[in-house]
Amino acid sequence: MKYKKLYVIQRLDLDPVYCSVQAGHAVAAFVLKYPTLWKNGTLIYLGVSNEDELKYWKEKIYIKDIQHYAEFREPDINDQITAIAVLTDKNVFSKLKLIV
Repeated sequence: MKYKKLYVIQRLDLDPVYCSVQAGHAVAAFVLKYPTLWKNGTLIYLGVSNEDELKYWKEKIYIKDIQHYAEFREPDINDQITAIAVLTDKNVFSKLKLIV
């Protein structure tokens, strides 16, 4: 079995500081949903242009049958999806921008 990594896909149309907070919320949502799956291993931050692109990737996660993911919706901006955390060993996100 391949080693699974936690990918955090965040929106880049938000203020950079706000964007980082949203990514943190997605990780927290994932750990609350699946408290025993991710052991604080590899964490990869990726970026998408906006909420529509984030929704596209959420659909792709569903199509690829990736079981372990959590999204975060920000109440301060009308419950928009701001970030998604995904645990997988599949190479699904190679086209996304790496956030360093």
